[in-house]
Amino acid sequence: MKSLTAQKLIGVRIANEILMYLRSRKKTSKEISLYEPIGTDREGNEIRLYDIMEADETDVPEKIYLKENIQKLYEKVENELSAREKLVLKMRYGLYNGEEYTQREIARQIGISRSYVSRIEKSAIQKLREHFKEEE
Repeated sequence: MKSLTAQKLIGVRIANEILMYLRSRKKTSKEISLYEPIGTDREGNEIRLYDIMEADETDVPEKIYLKENIQKLYEKVENELSAREKLVLKMRYGLYNGEEYTQREIARQIGISRSYVSRIEKSAIQKLREHFKEEE
């Protein structure tokens, strides 16, 4: 009788191990490896997902450069421009995730003429250009 009980116990343990394995595989079944073969080409060579993915490696340095310049731009806007210039650029170009407005809309909201908004905008942009040229 002991051997029958022991066999049942071993059977239950094995069944539990199998269930645990199947559950763990279910969690990872949605994961895909870039190096996993997905087929073969005409010559019989394995094709992997990695082989057919399109990526432009040159974009990474450009993205970093752009991010750094955007950060510098925001620093210059904060440190070099007057409050009115900051406001006009912020509204005109949607800086700080804001909404973009036309010069006419900005003029109406601030209570100045559209041509004055244009002059403020041009002056602020020129100041920023000069500061960026100094760093080059």
